[in-house]
Amino acid sequence: MKKTLLVILIVGLAFGTLFAAGTKEEAKAQKEIVILVKNMGNGFFDAVFKGSEEAAAELGGIKTTYMGPSQPTAEGQIEIIESLIAQRVDGIAISANDADALIPVAKKAMAAGIKVISFDSGINVGGRIVDLLPSNAELIGRQQIQLAAELANNTGDVAVLSASAQATNQNLWIDWMKEEIKDPKYSKMKLVEVVYGDDLPDKSYREAVALMKKYPNLKAIICPTTVGLLATAQAVKDEGKAGIVEVTGLGLPSEMKGYILDGTCRQMALWNPIDLGYTSTYLLNALIDGTKKGSVGEEIPAGRMGSMKVLDDGIIFMSTPYVFNKDNVEMFAAYF
Repeated sequence: MKKTLLVILIVGLAFGTLFAAGTKEEAKAQKEIVILVKNMGNGFFDAVFKGSEEAAAELGGIKTTYMGPSQPTAEGQIEIIESLIAQRVDGIAISANDADALIPVAKKAMAAGIKVISFDSGINVGGRIVDLLPSNAELIGRQQIQLAAELANNTGDVAVLSASAQATNQNLWIDWMKEEIKDPKYSKMKLVEVVYGDDLPDKSYREAVALMKKYPNLKAIICPTTVGLLATAQAVKDEGKAGIVEVTGLGLPSEMKGYILDGTCRQMALWNPIDLGYTSTYLLNALIDGTKKGSVGEEIPAGRMGSMKVLDDGIIFMSTPYVFNKDNVEMFAAYF
């Protein structure tokens, strides 16, 4: 009897061990990735994680987790990455609080077999495999003219109200606006002036009013700055020019919702945080699977976003900024 019980016990333990091993292997089959953001409580990053969840559901076999420090510090992110190394997650997508300070700990994570990428706010070369940027200067600049042309029916004077004359990124965008408007299809449009509000609401407002007074045939004001766009929309509304002088540019849905719904600013653009999280998750999935290495020239499939091409230094540009209008602004205003 004792011998029989001993055999049963041994067999039971063997099955238990096999079952436990099977459970462990099943758990391994699910990739664990983390969306590590600058800080929690930020609507923009809430939307990023929403996109990651969307991609994870499409791909299957992925558990995505949302993490970030309470304050936007490099130290807070470093502490979290150290804990993720100990947990042996499969991949981390990071919006960095410091492009250089995170390099050592990110290298440590990659040495431990974790795939590390950055998005939106990148880690410099050496601290990640690829860096996903929302867009590039050409796409942004050309689109700004395209949006204004749609609103103004390709006619009339157009002006640009930018931030400061020293803003490198905005100056690049404006250069591409000037290039785009050379296209013959804009032959009835004229870029009359570029002015600067220095990202100060009062100054931007005054510059917008001055443009409307100076150019009687002004059909649109383009503001590649969220501060300038908000101030210009208010100026146009106060001057009774809504529907006469179109307003477009780069803006936050939460700030611009009212102006979009009342027709003062019928459309504007900005990078879509949902798409950032979605694309980051697809990139991590391919890197974890080993189907892609993040090498220069590689095309990495990213679901509905198409293929993402890896450029020099591991840079990937996502797409043309997302267009917001009365049909979608309320949904996105809840996030950022």
